[in-house]
Amino acid sequence: MTTPPALRRRHLIGGAAGLIAAPGPAGAQPVAGGRPLRVIVPFPPGGAVDITSRLFAEKLGPVLGQTVVVENRGGAGGLIGADALAKGEKDGGVIALISATTWCAAQFMHARMPFDPQRDLTPITQLTDGALLCVVNAQTAQQRGWTDFRALIRWSQANPEQVRMGSSGSGTSSHLNISAINRFADAKILHVPYRGGGPAINDLLAGNIDMMFDVMPALMPHVEGGKFKALAVSSADPLPMLPNIPGMKSFADLGLGDHALVNWNVVTTAGGTPAPVVQRLFEAVQTVARQREFVERLSPLGYGIVLSDSPAAAGAMIRAETPRWQRLVEISGARME
Repeated sequence: MTTPPALRRRHLIGGAAGLIAAPGPAGAQPVAGGRPLRVIVPFPPGGAVDITSRLFAEKLGPVLGQTVVVENRGGAGGLIGADALAKGEKDGGVIALISATTWCAAQFMHARMPFDPQRDLTPITQLTDGALLCVVNAQTAQQRGWTDFRALIRWSQANPEQVRMGSSGSGTSSHLNISAINRFADAKILHVPYRGGGPAINDLLAGNIDMMFDVMPALMPHVEGGKFKALAVSSADPLPMLPNIPGMKSFADLGLGDHALVNWNVVTTAGGTPAPVVQRLFEAVQTVARQREFVERLSPLGYGIVLSDSPAAAGAMIRAETPRWQRLVEISGARME
């Protein structure tokens, strides 16, 4: 999936953050009457969205001049948190990073959605995008001879459902990606959904599962520490920060030459929020995303900062991306009860 021309890549990001952002300097313009602004994280603590949201919240408070509180509402592949956002205050007092799977794919996997993304959510701006990184437990890889991604796929073909892949939840980009890889490459990898990336990472570290194919910020510290071995990225080509880790084009012989997936997150508020409030939040996010410290604290870990030209442009991007994600759902066969 490609980034639409209405978006502009700013920097590479990843990283860690604090819990609460303190009120800012005089002259800042708060929203929601200046009461604490809630940032809902639709996953448990420890995953990539949680890491990014916490640093974002830490930097957003001083820009708006109000306290910003992070609230984890994990479950259902991000839908529980997104539903809380959809049903939250319509004055800009609650926002969240909402992923491509919630915006575009979930409606094609669920017979019934708890909310309508187009009606009940308001996009402010895209903030990040990023390929998924395939990592395996380094000790398991050594024992099973997984020297590269091709060896992993071949091993799974010979040992059906003996490779256990943890994800941050059913219906997430990780789930869609591995379902498509299983179909295209005739792989036999067992999907093990968790209630967020953090618990899956803990089990991968412990050897209770064998691999993850997930967003990079929460995985890279363990790659650098030698606990995880990186084998591939879900984009077509290698990433600049990981030039020696192949993309899907390198595995055309496995049937994956035309498969690529790049996930993204949009800063979102409740549907029906007044346009002036949305614009104020848009300007605040732009300010945060241009801060050197924000970029530097995230830069080693592989998300790209991508800012929409306007809230309307963010909405146009989502509409343009929806058919691509619908097709991925159809290819993968992923369905949620």
